[in-house]
Amino acid sequence: MRIFNIGIVLLSGIFLACSSIAFAKVTGDTITLGAAVSLTGKYSTNGKHTKNGYELAKNKLNAAGGVKVGGKSYKLDIIYYDDESTPARAAQLAERLIKQDGVKFMLGPYSSGLTKAIAPVTEKYKIPMVEANGASRSLFTKGYRYMFAILTSADQYLASAVDLAAAAAEAKGKSASSLKVAMIFENDPFSQDVRLGVVEAYKNHGMKAVVDDKLPKNIDDMSASLAKVKATRPDILIVSGHSKGAATAIRQISQMRVDVPMLAMTHCDSAGYKEKFGDAAEYTLCAAQWHKSLSYSDSLFGSAADYAVTFKGVYNYDPPYQAAESSAALQVWKDAFERAQSFDTDKLRDALAVTKMQTFYGNISFDSTGKNLGKPMVLFQVLDGKYKVVSPPKWASTKLVHPRPKWSER
Repeated sequence: MRIFNIGIVLLSGIFLACSSIAFAKVTGDTITLGAAVSLTGKYSTNGKHTKNGYELAKNKLNAAGGVKVGGKSYKLDIIYYDDESTPARAAQLAERLIKQDGVKFMLGPYSSGLTKAIAPVTEKYKIPMVEANGASRSLFTKGYRYMFAILTSADQYLASAVDLAAAAAEAKGKSASSLKVAMIFENDPFSQDVRLGVVEAYKNHGMKAVVDDKLPKNIDDMSASLAKVKATRPDILIVSGHSKGAATAIRQISQMRVDVPMLAMTHCDSAGYKEKFGDAAEYTLCAAQWHKSLSYSDSLFGSAADYAVTFKGVYNYDPPYQAAESSAALQVWKDAFERAQSFDTDKLRDALAVTKMQTFYGNISFDSTGKNLGKPMVLFQVLDGKYKVVSPPKWASTKLVHPRPKWSER
């Protein structure tokens, strides 16, 4: 009898432990999500933007009544861990969130590389993940069923800049096929996918690449690549290296007086281009998932411009698109919970798969790979210290200035 009682106690403890894990993320009136975010390391700038976007939406949703499931209102909470900008750490933390913290609903990290590290873990445990900052095309070729990305894939980021260069040339009676392209990209999954889209675009126009360089790991110096650009005189220079790469590029392009008719980059806004670099940033074309001047809106934040005002009021800086897309990820989760009317992960996965909604960030609808087909990229140009949308034409707020004035003419 004593052994039997001990067995009952042990079994009860195991049952309670398992129960606490199974229901740990819907406790009382709180739904808790998990996120590994880069708070230190080379992605810490955008990691901060990601977390701020999550927090703003969480607080806004909670103030608006939270999430309603089964006739009950639930508040949202988020467990954060610092992935230190390293894939191995991100994967470890995803395991910790799921196995130790009992997370059943995941938010993505910052960057394609870290999303690539986490996605196999969430897939293994069949945990739905709404990710807002992993755009690498290869993420959508693995057959993942539990990953949903609300941003446009990386191969689309700067392809439209090549199209703009072609159109500008043809408007002046010059053949697009005569243009020369220079490319400088970080050797990471995101930037290399951006490169693939650029390569496909310039080949479609019959253009020629004269520089095709990879950035060094620390991204502190790209002077060797820029010397090649000066020597080959391309018609368009395209750079992608996250926030640090963008800052290094504009600083050294200015210092070395690199003249090129068109300069296009990723991560201008998150690097604080117009704030930190002033006149040096003028005329740069910047790829963006979102801009506050776009006409998207929703019932929570209002318009894109309204979101920007709200964000700046809380964090005292203009929201880069990394923050906006992170906020929209919380809205997608709320929509899925309320349509599924369940906390069952498979039912939520199925609800996410048929998402069709508009947010202040843009339209969101997923294809069978988890890619958002609802919204295009935009290009803005830094003009008079402001970001002004020049592409696509439907949302353009001003005309493209082309060519960029030479440094000696400014």
